[in-house]
Amino acid sequence: HVQLVESGGGSVQVGGALRLSCTANIHMYGYCMAWFRQAPGKEREGVALIDARGATEYADAVKGRFTLSKTRTTLYLQMDSLKREDTAMYSCAAHLADNCQFDRENEFDVWGQGTQVTVS
Repeated sequence: HVQLVESGGGSVQVGGALRLSCTANIHMYGYCMAWFRQAPGKEREGVALIDARGATEYADAVKGRFTLSKTRTTLYLQMDSLKREDTAMYSCAAHLADNCQFDRENEFDVWGQGTQVTVS
């Protein structure tokens, strides 16, 4: 079955950058993929997604600062100009469909274990 493994998290100063990776054990053709994050005491929220055709969508809070890219098996999230409020556990998810939406988390078929990002 499909497995996703995130990496690239860590601690960084305000204004710094990190690149997160989400690597799958199969070719992710036909999947809509997304990054979510959850800060302590807050609900999980969508950060960025890329549909099966390559169209991207970003949460307002990260527009202009975060950028998605992907290869056949890896989804990347380049995070620039990081802010303290970006501190959270970041998880990637995949939905076997052309499209997906941030507010339909239950439709995502597989999730990674998460990688912590701390901005201070």
